[in-house]
Amino acid sequence: MSEFVVRPATALDVRGIWEMLDPFVQRRILLGKDIVVLYESVQQFLVVEDETGRLVGCGALHVMWEDLGEIRTLIVVDEWLHRGVGRVIVEGLEENARALGLRRLFCLTFEVDFFTRRGFSPIGEQVVDPDVYSQLIRSPDEGVAEFLDLAHVKPNTLGNTRMIKQL
Repeated sequence: MSEFVVRPATALDVRGIWEMLDPFVQRRILLGKDIVVLYESVQQFLVVEDETGRLVGCGALHVMWEDLGEIRTLIVVDEWLHRGVGRVIVEGLEENARALGLRRLFCLTFEVDFFTRRGFSPIGEQVVDPDVYSQLIRSPDEGVAEFLDLAHVKPNTLGNTRMIKQL
């Protein structure tokens, strides 16, 4: 088994993240992001590189509320699937979430079995109290809209499962 390194992303990794993301966007697995959005959120990302320095995976932690974060843009390139890359990314993002004081993590995914093995469970309709909902609904972030299951994002999220984990 080849070795890999997990580390925080830098601005120099953004083009590589975008290149990993594009095939998943083309297959309608992940939503596309403008490269400027990736630069603006680079500090949210962990990346995995192989022994040659090539990026083979990434994932981001986006804070949504005082106790709630989202794992987003979790990618493992096809030839590195089932080698522990996704697991170590999620573990690193969970560690980052705990350091930020978050108690719950959300994800929107087709990979239900993967996230179930990591302690996530499908969620129902109302996962925050009405006061928090009234604040979250003001966010322009599409991930927040997906978390709230708002009607305008449903065409983009068909087949995905909303999941949450208590940390």
